[in-house]
Amino acid sequence: MINIVLFEPEIPQNTGNIMRSCVATGATLHLIKPLGFSLDDKYMKRSGLDYLDKLKYQVYENYTEFLKENRGTFYFLTRYGHKPHSTFDYSNKEENIYFVFGKESTGIPKNILKDNLEHCMRMPMTSDVRSLNLSNTVAIMLYEALRQQNYPNLLFDEPHKTKREIEDYQE
Repeated sequence: MINIVLFEPEIPQNTGNIMRSCVATGATLHLIKPLGFSLDDKYMKRSGLDYLDKLKYQVYENYTEFLKENRGTFYFLTRYGHKPHSTFDYSNKEENIYFVFGKESTGIPKNILKDNLEHCMRMPMTSDVRSLNLSNTVAIMLYEALRQQNYPNLLFDEPHKTKREIEDYQE
């Protein structure tokens, strides 16, 4: 089971996009307070909150509460990581996997990272930027894990149109 953990997210548009990605993939979202926005914020509605009724999510008062309530393997996405995100094995569909992402301005606190060095990772990129956008990074991580699991319970064909939409298209 794939879980996305946002440690003190600040930007509602990012979180809204991440909510939509979680609904699209069946992942569970965990939000650790303080949040930099209200969950009923108008920007969140535009970014993905219209899927809230389909979203599996939980909100925690702090990181300690989150840890008390969740068990599994925790991976930490950070610009300080030394291993590429693609070097880890996420293929066990029975394992609770948690991808932890930090707040947009400062990331995950260094004391948390230091306690989890073996599971800290970084997405390879040029030296021209510090990091990728949070919602993009979450999507990349989600789909890497799902690829390794052969996309369990996800549809390979468009469910809202006919299966042969392109093949049957005529100008």
